[in-house]
Amino acid sequence: MKSYRAALIGCGRIGAFIDNEGSQKFAYSHAAAYEACDRTTLVACSDPRSHVMAQAGKRYGVPIAHQYADYREMIEVERPDIVSVCTQPEQRAEIVIHAAENGTRAIYAEKAMAGSLAAADTMVTAIERNNVAFNMGTNRRWDTGYGIIRSLISEKRYGDLQSLTVHSGFGLFNMGSHAFDLLLWLNGDVPVDWVQFHISQDANRIEGTRLRVDPSGGGRLQFENGIPAFLLDSGRPFEVEAVCKHGIISTLGNDHEWQIREDSDLERRGKPVFKPGIFPAFERTSPAVNLIMDLVHSLDTGAPTRGGVRIARQNTELIFACLQSHIDGGIRTNLPLVSSDLRLEREIAPRDPKFER
Repeated sequence: MKSYRAALIGCGRIGAFIDNEGSQKFAYSHAAAYEACDRTTLVACSDPRSHVMAQAGKRYGVPIAHQYADYREMIEVERPDIVSVCTQPEQRAEIVIHAAENGTRAIYAEKAMAGSLAAADTMVTAIERNNVAFNMGTNRRWDTGYGIIRSLISEKRYGDLQSLTVHSGFGLFNMGSHAFDLLLWLNGDVPVDWVQFHISQDANRIEGTRLRVDPSGGGRLQFENGIPAFLLDSGRPFEVEAVCKHGIISTLGNDHEWQIREDSDLERRGKPVFKPGIFPAFERTSPAVNLIMDLVHSLDTGAPTRGGVRIARQNTELIFACLQSHIDGGIRTNLPLVSSDLRLEREIAPRDPKFER
C-alpha cells in the first residue's frame, strides 16, 4: 500500500521528544507516531532552533540535507503529503494556512487550534478551500479506551447519559482543548448551547483583549441535547466521569485506570447503590498513530476524518466563550459566539525538550 511522506514543523517536546518523559508503551510524539505507523515515513523537519532540529534528525533518521530553518522552504522543496504543525497556538494559523495553500494534502496540527477565533476562521477557510484532511492533536478522540466509553454511552448500555465531568488543571488552551474535544466526542459531537466559566488563576493577566498566559478555571457546558458537562479545576489529574441512569463510567489517573460501577439496588430514599462492574477488555494502542491512520484513510479514500477542521474550530470557540463568560461576570454565554477580539499573546521563551530517555 502507498506510503505517505510526512514532515514535521516544530521539533520540540510534542513534536519529537515527549516520549522520553515517561513509561508509556506506545508512540506519543508526532515523530514517534510517524515512525511507528507503517503507512508513513518522516522525510523532513523544520525548526529555527538548529540544535533541537539536529537532535530530532539524529533520533528519527532525518539527514541534515532535509532539515530546514524555514518551514516554507521545506514545504516547497520536499512537497510532503502530511505536515505536522507542533508550534505554539500563536504561530499555528500562519503555518497551517501556508501548508494548505501550497500542496499539503493532510495536516496534523497540535492543540489549541489557534490563538484567536479570527485566526481559527482563516484556517477553516484555507483547509476547506484546498480540500485538506485535518486533525487536531486532541488525541483522546482516537484512544481505544475512550472509544469503548463512547460506544457504551451511545448504545445506552447503562441507560441514558445524565452528565459528563472532567477533572484537571485547566489551562484553557492546553488541557481545556483536550477536555472540550473529549466532551464533544463522548456526547456524539452534539453542539454546545451555552457555557458558564470562572477563571480561578491568572485572571489578572488578561490585559484588554490580550491574554498574557493560558488561564485556568472551571465551569459548565450545556449541550443542545440537554446533557450538562462540568469542568472542575479540582486538583485531581485528568479524570473523566460519565454518569448514566444505571451506571457510572470513569477514567482515573490520567487514563491509567478504566472503571465501571453499576446500580445494584436502591437505598431507603430511592437512590441507586452502585457496585463495581467490569470494564470491557481492550488493547491499548497509540492514539497518535490512530490519528495519523485516520488521515491516511482520508488520503486513501477521500472520506472525512474523525476530527476535522470544523470540530477543531468548535473547540476553539468554546475556549473563547469561556473567557467571555468570565469577563462578563460569570454569566451564561450562548453559542455560537458571534465574534471575539481576545487573542493569546504570551511572551514565553522555548525550552529544550528532554533529548534522552
